[in-house]
Amino acid sequence: MFLFPRMRRPAVAALSLLAVVAAACSTSNAATDASGKCKPAASPVITLAAYSNVYDVYGKLISNFESDWKDKHNGQALQFLTSFGGSTTQAEAVVNGLSADIVALSLDPDVEMIQKAGLISHNWKSQPNGSHVATASVVFDVRPGNPKHIHNWNDLTQPGLKILTPDPAQSGGAKWNIVAAYGAAMRGKVSGYKANSTADAQRLLTGIFKNVTVLDKSANDSLKNFDSGNGDVAITYDYALQQAKAAGGTDQMVVPPSTVAIQTPTVVVDKNAEKHCVLPIANAFVKYLSTPDAQDVFQSVGYERPMDVAAAKKGTANQPAVKDFFTTDQLGGWDKLESDTVFGKSGAFTQAFKAAKG
Repeated sequence: MFLFPRMRRPAVAALSLLAVVAAACSTSNAATDASGKCKPAASPVITLAAYSNVYDVYGKLISNFESDWKDKHNGQALQFLTSFGGSTTQAEAVVNGLSADIVALSLDPDVEMIQKAGLISHNWKSQPNGSHVATASVVFDVRPGNPKHIHNWNDLTQPGLKILTPDPAQSGGAKWNIVAAYGAAMRGKVSGYKANSTADAQRLLTGIFKNVTVLDKSANDSLKNFDSGNGDVAITYDYALQQAKAAGGTDQMVVPPSTVAIQTPTVVVDKNAEKHCVLPIANAFVKYLSTPDAQDVFQSVGYERPMDVAAAKKGTANQPAVKDFFTTDQLGGWDKLESDTVFGKSGAFTQAFKAAKG
């Protein structure tokens, strides 16, 4: 039976969202002087809207940045207010009035949504690493001992399997999962599916989504649902699974032979940051994320991979190597994936989902 998404957003996300909304409505953060020039508050407030899985790592990054800023700016204290949820849901919230100064989202199209709304005016793709701050891979979270013998994407089509993956209408992680399966098939890395065959890639996605029993609101919700005992396998981020294991979970990670390099962007929403008189601080924070110190936090606290895909493919102390680690650019780029080959009206996933779920 197919179940619709549940209201499973973590309590911390809901509370943080309320804090951000309150900050957006507040007039105490900044003011204008007699000449009309923006004047920052004595203790500036910066708002960050982020996707669900990076709560811990951004908490540490923000703490480090606030401390360093205070040391270098005559004791000035910063306050970050944060909101965490499904990436696409967060992007839609910003477009609809959530006045975030910075967004840390799961995929480029979610940032583009905010840009098209006129809230981002600078060329964020021209920034170092295309504004991507970390890399990860799509993997399988299976029960201890891997009782369903899941090793590659075709194993997800076995009859009776129960799969958890988030809702692509709300979660960036869900789209990464779909692109990972599509790309592996197109690259000829899935037994029984021909390389460069759109029909076969669609057939693989149909088989997988026939077995999807729950579409949660975010990747974090999907993983928590699996940890509570639902399903045989969850398709998820590698670092999210490692974080769960570090917290005492007993699940087992399976890295498929071919999977996509998840590249996550963090971008200043400059129209909001200018209005709140925090643009220099927001820019400094995003720049900080590419420093060696911040990258160490991403990898040690967040269990993520290096930004460089070649280095990420080799693995880290926390993450195993990937045999075939491809990027969205090797599939034609996000614009093509979104509007045509995968998520377009006649795209492989669009048609596969109709076939699987009617």
